[in-house]
Amino acid sequence: MRQFYVYIMSSKSRRIYVGVTNNLERRVYEHRAGFGAFTGKYRMTRLVYFELHDRAVDAIVREKRIKGWLRSKKLALIDAMNPEWKDLAEGWFDVVSDRTANCGKQILRCAQDDDGYEDDDRCEHF
Repeated sequence: MRQFYVYIMSSKSRRIYVGVTNNLERRVYEHRAGFGAFTGKYRMTRLVYFELHDRAVDAIVREKRIKGWLRSKKLALIDAMNPEWKDLAEGWFDVVSDRTANCGKQILRCAQDDDGYEDDDRCEHF
């Protein structure tokens, strides 16, 4: 059974982006890696809200509804679930420096399980 997520990414200055996906871990990875013009430009790397839906159409309708709200209502939604605006995806990925290219970029790498192996279900390898 597939699951669909409506989620909100945030920058440190609390600029927000509302999205929908069927793979939350992959999508958060993409935002953190700088994919996407808007979220990459404004460094929206923190997952501050998400909700789960069983049907794609329900998730899409909910995403469009939230996007139509005033900013204050979106902030209230986040505050209700995550009043401290913690990064809900903290620990999903390790950040390492790209020393080979010597360009100062950071690369996300899948976090390891307690047994020291990467969890293949939580991330894509690159």
